[in-house]
Amino acid sequence: MTVVPAAHKTQARKADHLRICLEGPVQCAQATTGLERYRFSHCCLPELDYQDLDLSTTFLGHTLKAPLLISSMTGGTEPAHQINRRLAAVAQRYGLAMGVGSQRVGVENPALMETFSVRAEAPDMLLLANLGAVQLNYGYGLDQCRRVVDNLAANALILHLNPLQEAVQNQGDTNFKGLLAKIERLCTTLPVPVIVKEVGNGVSAPMVRRLIEAGVAAVDVAGAGGTSWARVESERAADAHQRRLGQTFGEWGLPTADCIVQARRVAPTLPLIASGGLRHGLDIAKALALGADLAGLAMPFLRAADESEDAVAALTEILIAEIKTALFCTGQSTPAGLRAAGVLEQIAG
Repeated sequence: MTVVPAAHKTQARKADHLRICLEGPVQCAQATTGLERYRFSHCCLPELDYQDLDLSTTFLGHTLKAPLLISSMTGGTEPAHQINRRLAAVAQRYGLAMGVGSQRVGVENPALMETFSVRAEAPDMLLLANLGAVQLNYGYGLDQCRRVVDNLAANALILHLNPLQEAVQNQGDTNFKGLLAKIERLCTTLPVPVIVKEVGNGVSAPMVRRLIEAGVAAVDVAGAGGTSWARVESERAADAHQRRLGQTFGEWGLPTADCIVQARRVAPTLPLIASGGLRHGLDIAKALALGADLAGLAMPFLRAADESEDAVAALTEILIAEIKTALFCTGQSTPAGLRAAGVLEQIAG
């Protein structure tokens, strides 16, 4: 029997994920972000000059020209490297933040770490390294976390939580026992901030509180309503058992809007990222109005980057225009103004 090295298995899985996300039916069909339950109050006389609108913000000590994060997506293959380079070049040009996909494959095979490397394209960008938190229960520790940060010249490390994906995935890593204590130890020893995010099923208010107590610098709620990783794993399942499991839990998760509201309620000053099903600038504006500091998008950027760098730039420009239009038509000059009383209203029912 031929034994396939772990790095080869991980690389093949990353290639599958990229292909399936671009081609497969992996969006939530019934679960929504919850943002549709909110509506902005229109201001017919803004008393503003559109040209004076300011989208700049500060996150973890870094100044961004717009409150946008190109969320973690991919790496580990040459097509993924091309996508990452295109995303990074546009992030640099427009002053956005960017996270890369899980760098586990680069730890297993250092030759593949180059597929995540984008600092040359974006010397000033807020850049986020990425590992699965569960790997702390599978032999990973401070050394591996420092390695992915150093190889990327990253400003922070994302630890992603994906229990549903691991449960659905064939031979997934499902030992999450004692993980919070290991995250806490990492937060005290890693020389860069640690951000914890979900992958599309949401972070509840009690978990936000526990993560803060553990020393996490920021949270990305990554709620339901967008790409379903249970559906992704169902699409690549090798047997009927895993396929059905992914289908059954394809709509699982906490709506993004609810996660933002609850997280902000228990953590008024926590650096907070909202992602999960955001598809345009109006979604972004609503997420900011509900309390997020940054809005993260993955699928729209992935599809654009698969096409060209120009397509990524065009997407970025329309997202910025949509956010500015929401500001202008609510009479607010900055994203922070969207949180003012009466600007965003919850629709009854």
